[in-house]
Amino acid sequence: MTAPLSRHRRALAIPAGLAVAASLAFLPGTPAAATPAAEAAPSTAADATSLSYVVNVASGHRPSATVRRAIAKAGGTIVTSYDRIGVIVVHSANPDFAKTVRKVRGVQSAGATRTAPLPSAATTDTGAPQVLGGEDLAAAKAASAKAEGQDPLESLQWDLPAIKADKAHEKSLGSKKVTVAVIDTGVDDTHPDIAPNFDRQASVNCVAGKPDTADGAWRPSAAESPHGTHVAGEIAAAKNGVGMTGVAPGVKVAGIKVSNPDGFFYTEAVVCGFMWAAEHGVDVTNNSYYTDPWYFNCKDDPDQKALVEAVSRASRYAEKKGAVNVAAAGNENYDLTSDEITDPSSPNDTTPGDRTVDPSKCLDIPTQLPGVVTVAATGAKGLKSSFSNHGLGVIDIAAPGGDSTAYQTPEPPATSGLILGTLPGGKWGYMAGTSMASPHVAGVAALIKSTHPHASPAMVKALLYAEADATACTKPYDIDGDGKVDAVCEGPKNRNGFYGWGMADALDAVTW
Repeated sequence: MTAPLSRHRRALAIPAGLAVAASLAFLPGTPAAATPAAEAAPSTAADATSLSYVVNVASGHRPSATVRRAIAKAGGTIVTSYDRIGVIVVHSANPDFAKTVRKVRGVQSAGATRTAPLPSAATTDTGAPQVLGGEDLAAAKAASAKAEGQDPLESLQWDLPAIKADKAHEKSLGSKKVTVAVIDTGVDDTHPDIAPNFDRQASVNCVAGKPDTADGAWRPSAAESPHGTHVAGEIAAAKNGVGMTGVAPGVKVAGIKVSNPDGFFYTEAVVCGFMWAAEHGVDVTNNSYYTDPWYFNCKDDPDQKALVEAVSRASRYAEKKGAVNVAAAGNENYDLTSDEITDPSSPNDTTPGDRTVDPSKCLDIPTQLPGVVTVAATGAKGLKSSFSNHGLGVIDIAAPGGDSTAYQTPEPPATSGLILGTLPGGKWGYMAGTSMASPHVAGVAALIKSTHPHASPAMVKALLYAEADATACTKPYDIDGDGKVDAVCEGPKNRNGFYGWGMADALDAVTW
């Protein structure tokens, strides 16, 4: 079986014929208000033919006069400079800008972060919302009412007991001193399940490649994806008698918006996001995306090499400053340890075309960067989700990301094999993807940090893996039951290509 190719965000639409609910199913709750629109970040583009670039130089001090003069001479305008990691964000309408500045003494690499001029070309989103009927909502509330201490929609959350989060909450909800940053499409902090735990000081809009701290700039507009809001709720929806419950409902959650209005996650925005998290005391970052426009960035291409270097520097700096970086593995059912992969989706901001890449040399960033926790998705039966990427030595850990309800049906009273989350405007709904698995692990990491407040990122990751429930390979893996093997798992029970060290365990996170 070939998994459907999703857009760059790591949530995907499950075909309607295969699921009880579509990729998004809204649950009416408190009266819905229009999501406040984020203020637009100021544009620094010179004209419609400009591209954005990263120029990488030695870290630790401002760019040299030689480099600054060369950038200007080549037709570039410096937008901002992250001196601690030596990454300069530049706009230029000169098509030879990168080629020219690469020859300058002091420039280590340089490359265009996109193939479409500023502003980028528009694209369509995946999935269509479907409202869940009041009858289903009433049933969910009734089921939760039978279980003491449950939020009204918790009975729909099969994913919480799958990682023992329900048991963990009896011991700890997590610490308010711990913050998880959702580096994503923006977070609606007015949502009743998010507002109690929202960290405004750690929230920002990084879309332009530099921080926009205007109040509410981190929110998605009504026309933008609900993805980041969904992720935020999975991590830290408050246990407050309203809606659903997050994996770590007592920790703080911040919104770092890095996706532009067309839905692209460009390098300069991602770099800004990691740097902001690093400088604002964030303990965990969740990264449920890949950095556009290349699904895989090949180091033998000078532009793509520069993008890998810039994001690597930023993610390493965030970890050095105390953050555990968690990322989604992707939704194409790729074996990331295979000799070659056909990538039909790059560059996704102009005209993509088939290209063959070696995933050991062409990296999906940030998920394949050193130090980043790479998360695979599982469904309601605990098996690898039909779409989840995999690979021995690449996947670090697994967590619920949902799957077609026809493939992995949850136990009642849950009805959908997808993952419940918060949605802008005071709503709740379902999505699926490794995008939904990653926040479960981010939540467990936040619980570990709450239990061990002085633990370094390396220690948090070591505990995350040691506490995971070892899960043996699924052999044969025929998720759709058509008699054909859909993916091959390699490795032993305690470290394999489908589940890594195993299923994340929230209970151990608060008891070890």
